[in-house]
Amino acid sequence: MEGSLLILIPISVVLVLLIVGVLWWAARSGQFDDMEGPAHAILMDDDTPQSEAKPDKSANADATQSKP
Repeated sequence: MEGSLLILIPISVVLVLLIVGVLWWAARSGQFDDMEGPAHAILMDDDTPQSEAKPDKSANADATQSKP
């Protein structure tokens, strides 16, 4: 019993320090700056159907150039 505690306690301390370090790095690097932006962006979709969308000018240019 005591032998396993001598192994598990240092492993748990290292694991806690690693988790705290990763969370500290994430907070300092700006990972938590905009928590609501991506959630709102998924709701802002383009309501224009594909059939009514404007044609791509580069696609028309390619089609006219390939005709003999």
